[in-house]
Amino acid sequence: MERIRRDDLVLVITGKERGKQGQVHQVLPHKQRVVIQGLNLVKRHQRQRSERTQAGIIEKEAPIHVSNVKLICRACQKPTRVGSRVRSDGVKVRVCRKCGQDID
Repeated sequence: MERIRRDDLVLVITGKERGKQGQVHQVLPHKQRVVIQGLNLVKRHQRQRSERTQAGIIEKEAPIHVSNVKLICRACQKPTRVGSRVRSDGVKVRVCRKCGQDID
């Protein structure tokens, strides 16, 4: 079970973007990284490949390792670790370790 999923609100806890919050745009599970919207911007030189793509220097979001972010609980609005629990109906859900509420 993935602890951080797409569209989760996370807090960056280390690195140059430390202390900033953002929404997860993409999850790369095989690399254990997440792309956060508007954070960790890098500049890349890009060639024009077709008429639709723009040539020049573009800014895009670079992935951040999943251990460098913490999920922000929707119930208590605090950065927290993520646990898991099986509900009575047999569904496995993510749980906030601070307040105990279901995240999903």
